[in-house]
Amino acid sequence: MRIHNFNAGPSVLPKKVVKKSAQSIINFNGSGLSLLEISHRSIDFLEIIEKATFLIKRIMNLNDDYAILFLQGGATLQFSMVPYNLMNQTAAYLDTGFWAHNAIKEAKKFGKVKVLFSGKNKNYTYISTNYHIPCNMDYFHCTSNNTIVGTQMKIFPKTSIPIVCDMSSDIFSRTLDFCQFGLIYASAQKNISSAGMTIVIVKKNILETIRKNIPSYMDYKIHIQNNSILNTPNVFSIYTSMLTLKWIENKGGLSILEKNNQKKAQLLYDEIDKNNLFENKIHKENRSNMNVTFFLKEKHLEKEFNKMWKKENIVGLDGHRYLGGYRASIYNALPLKSIQFLIEIMKEFERKFS
Repeated sequence: MRIHNFNAGPSVLPKKVVKKSAQSIINFNGSGLSLLEISHRSIDFLEIIEKATFLIKRIMNLNDDYAILFLQGGATLQFSMVPYNLMNQTAAYLDTGFWAHNAIKEAKKFGKVKVLFSGKNKNYTYISTNYHIPCNMDYFHCTSNNTIVGTQMKIFPKTSIPIVCDMSSDIFSRTLDFCQFGLIYASAQKNISSAGMTIVIVKKNILETIRKNIPSYMDYKIHIQNNSILNTPNVFSIYTSMLTLKWIENKGGLSILEKNNQKKAQLLYDEIDKNNLFENKIHKENRSNMNVTFFLKEKHLEKEFNKMWKKENIVGLDGHRYLGGYRASIYNALPLKSIQFLIEIMKEFERKFS
């Protein structure tokens, strides 16, 4: 039975990755041990983390100026780790959604925050590019894709200060010049792996001026020195991320995934726009290719639509509890067939109730 998984996270993973991860739990590489039982300091695991690091750098075209970390605490912990490490006085932030707003709230505990743009008064339905980044800021923070509302930054500003970006819900989904960023962080449970691990990609020279007495677990430099095993890491999630990175390369890399993602998103947006019963509230130039949000124009039809899609083995289509409506998260591993299947249901619903 095919399940069409539109969950926002934890979310759909490539079938090959799920299968091999499952096999590793029973018997990892013929060792007679489960992956869940091996030591995080064993040669087997060190090879996993080295391979994952190598693949990230190759896929993103990064050199050895960058360090790759596999940490815990989700993107939420990074809301504090970033300012703890990088903020001396003032940092600049964009307020483009729920998680960006939370990042600002945490940063204010460490220093001053200059909010260059906030879309809150417009329910975060757009992302302005009409802002100026002062050159005396410690860093500029943005969220590339806003999972809850369904917006995405299509271009990034040029600035002389480090750009810090939360890429949790669109990392590895498109080609970018990743060298323009000083630090990238992304929780794993969307496009990378199972939940419980966060990838941090940091340009090492932005850490050179840090003179703070930072608690060890919050200090990027200490994690770099310890190769992400300052404490016991999430072995399973790091292994699954390594398998996913291999899958990305085998698919042809980010340029191929970007084309696939654009095709999936455009098909769904086209149906929403022409269907008499649905609407998308996001400005077209800011529509996300990862999280497509939409609403019924006639709210009283929700019960009927919910009954229809749930009956057809679709899961995860409910909108976020703060927003309502519907959200189709269409990450890398979601097949085109699932998009087409959802569209057929939407068309049938229109024929029946329009």
